[in-house]
Amino acid sequence: MASFSLLSLTFVTLLSLVNAQREFLAVSCAFRELTPLRRIAASIEWDGAYAKAEAAVANLSLSDKVVLTSGKGFFFSSCTGSIGSIDKINFPGICLQDSALGVRSTQDNSAFPAGITVAATWNRTLMYQRGVAMGQEFRGKGVNVQLGPYMNLMRLPASGRAWEGFGADPYLSGEGAYQSIMGIQSQGVQAVAKHFLNNEQEHSRAFSSSNVDDRTQHELYMHPANVAAVMCSYNQVNNTYACENNGTLNGYLKGELGFRGYVMSDWYATHSTAPAANGGLDMTMPGDLLPGSIISWFGETLAIAVDVGTVNETRVDDMATRVLAAWYLLGQDQDYPSPNLGSGGPNVQGDHASLIRTIDAAGTVLLKNDKGMLPLRAPGSIAVIGNGAGSNPSGPNACADRSCDNGVLGMGWGSGTTNYPYLIAPVDAITNRSQLTNTTVVSSLTDSDLDGAAKAATGADVALVFITADSGELGYIVEWTEGDRNNLNAWHNGDDLVQKVASVNNNTIVVVNTVGPIIVDAWIDHPNVTGLIWSGLPGQEAGNGLVDVLWGDYNPSGRLPYTIAKNQSDYPAQVDTDFSLATIQIDYSEGLFIDYRHFDQANIEPRYEFGFGLSYTTFDYSALSVTGSVTPGSNYNATTVGASLDASLHETAVTVTFTLQNNGSVAGHEIPQLYISPPSSINEPPYILKGFDSIFLTPGQSEQVIFNLSRYDLSYWNVDTQMWEVPAGDIGLSVGASSRDRRLSGQVTSQ
Repeated sequence: MASFSLLSLTFVTLLSLVNAQREFLAVSCAFRELTPLRRIAASIEWDGAYAKAEAAVANLSLSDKVVLTSGKGFFFSSCTGSIGSIDKINFPGICLQDSALGVRSTQDNSAFPAGITVAATWNRTLMYQRGVAMGQEFRGKGVNVQLGPYMNLMRLPASGRAWEGFGADPYLSGEGAYQSIMGIQSQGVQAVAKHFLNNEQEHSRAFSSSNVDDRTQHELYMHPANVAAVMCSYNQVNNTYACENNGTLNGYLKGELGFRGYVMSDWYATHSTAPAANGGLDMTMPGDLLPGSIISWFGETLAIAVDVGTVNETRVDDMATRVLAAWYLLGQDQDYPSPNLGSGGPNVQGDHASLIRTIDAAGTVLLKNDKGMLPLRAPGSIAVIGNGAGSNPSGPNACADRSCDNGVLGMGWGSGTTNYPYLIAPVDAITNRSQLTNTTVVSSLTDSDLDGAAKAATGADVALVFITADSGELGYIVEWTEGDRNNLNAWHNGDDLVQKVASVNNNTIVVVNTVGPIIVDAWIDHPNVTGLIWSGLPGQEAGNGLVDVLWGDYNPSGRLPYTIAKNQSDYPAQVDTDFSLATIQIDYSEGLFIDYRHFDQANIEPRYEFGFGLSYTTFDYSALSVTGSVTPGSNYNATTVGASLDASLHETAVTVTFTLQNNGSVAGHEIPQLYISPPSSINEPPYILKGFDSIFLTPGQSEQVIFNLSRYDLSYWNVDTQMWEVPAGDIGLSVGASSRDRRLSGQVTSQ
């Protein structure tokens, strides 16, 4: 887990089709905080759940209570993890199941777009609706706990699992995680925030220490969320294992953030009994020390620790209460279905394919469109080039946990995956769509036959070249890649494929399916490369979502959730691939300056900046107004449990309004973004994202957009006072279309 926010929720409702296209009319309300009333309501819900849990725990023996703290073991359930039943309190047990993009290891489920594609929509409604749909599918399969969302930041562009999360910025990532959690839990399914804390690479994840200073930890990697459970990570944090780290679990999480749910370990990330229990771990997963062993760090071993006095029984009471409270909070004591993950189980897909297709289109980022070549209208012929445009001939689920890059890339690999019910290849969707305009489609669906690609592209009105880059979880080796990517190049010599096609076709459009940024400078300025489409990791509807954008049925509104650099060395940190018998020390020496924050501070020109994306129309920003005021310093009690949730931090202090107008000829969404610029005296990044929205406008239509800022939004973490404080002086405010396309500016003075 890295960054998630309890601060805001924008309700944007998809209402109707426009002109029979897959373009949606969005009614947008102002960006708004979670009000004190909502915060009180959430607290009351937890209070009620705790009352039930405490009453239940009072009826349990020590042997009963420790059942709730330990999984049953790796081979003892059809679920990824499970907690045993306790008959005397009518507790049937708990089924925990991967993953963060759909129900893993089952059939008749949906394969949703990955988190990184959802982040690229910059649309809270779609983030929330995806969470709702996933929650429905997990509940339909009888799963109590969805092991997601993934919340670690894309600190490293080559990070193996960053595609499971929501990008490189803590605010955007926080909104994606918050909406996902609220959506999942709206269906009575427990969400799990993972991985806490600083698990930003796969290499040596169990044999490394992430060394992070207090200010960076607070401002980037640790923000509050109303979630049922948190999963602690494999790595050490400042040389103490994350799953027995008193400072991060009891200090940060249960102390400052007032977290009332339970902390579970990642699978086999527990290293002790008393230190882990006393350090804040509530549940060890999957329960056994090694797969198939009958010994656990918790369970009866924990009961022995109580008997010998190394763990107080009141701590075990707290562990058991937290687990039961989350179960009661989500109403799982009332007619919750039993787990049914095997063959012949329920089909839970519903109409989720339509939502997936919409997210795919909304998460597609148009990065280059020379001469207005897109959208396609009625080309006489299209050449479709590249392995990434086709299907895996062995089927989309042929490789265990998607550990291969053959055919269209819809997700990375590892435990964060699910089975495809089907996977729409781009070549098939393009062929189907082309029939409406009598367009001829030719193809060369290989990355290695450059001459065949050139032959197919020669003479075509447009050539679509598909390239990919893949990554995933440690434990799988895919094309010499073990988890984290080895570099930021396109796989399968994709640069050569693009250059070969561009040498014979003057309308070459590149489509990229990738887990994160790749370097495109080998060909991006080629005069025959007229377009670049970033298609992300779209899940089962890959080809259909892309076609909607290619032909303009959906006006592209996706924006980059990370920076694409000109050189890999331009990024401030790289994967640490050192090997050592000792603990590898990974120092987060870049501090606050990751991704676009670093590029801005170091004055490095990116190829495409964070928040960038083109549209088939244009938008005008005007009439900025700033109202409200703030005083410097702090005005809350930082010594209380849950101090970071204090109402005085999160009430609206400053309101920013402006007018947004569609001054083009096509209806579409714009993604206005708000950045603050703190006084230079406190050494913050030059620009920090603090607001965004997705606004749908028809041609000529205008709308007033409102962003609300709280003291928390305007504060930095003062390591000396250990408080969130508003800095004294002028705080700049910028509104625009990306982190570098800032159209309007103003300021608020803290005095």
